[in-house]
Amino acid sequence: MRVAHAAAELAYSPYSRIKVGAALVAHDGTVYSGCNVENASYGLTICAERNAIFRAVAAGERRFKAVAIATDRPGALFPCGACRQVLAEFAPELPVFTQGRSSEIARSSLAELLPKAFLPKDLES
Repeated sequence: MRVAHAAAELAYSPYSRIKVGAALVAHDGTVYSGCNVENASYGLTICAERNAIFRAVAAGERRFKAVAIATDRPGALFPCGACRQVLAEFAPELPVFTQGRSSEIARSSLAELLPKAFLPKDLES
């Protein structure tokens, strides 16, 4: 969670003014962090969770143990639908830990957050 909070401080969020950081733990224990990066063309914004997983995948990682998400908001925020789908591609049962600036750590899993996810196996004939 400490890495996620540090990543949130690096966020570029002039439009929403919500800073989010993520720390994705790979199977071997390596931690990949990411922060949200907004854009004036809102659709080009990338969330912290996708930023972290794309960094991990670019480094050759494909298996993950957990993700921690931190925000500067008082309460915890869970991943958006797009981030849930991208994370589920690699770890549909991934444990999700999230914390706001002044909240306790909340725990869930991708399976709980994205029931009946569309997965690679759904493309098999």
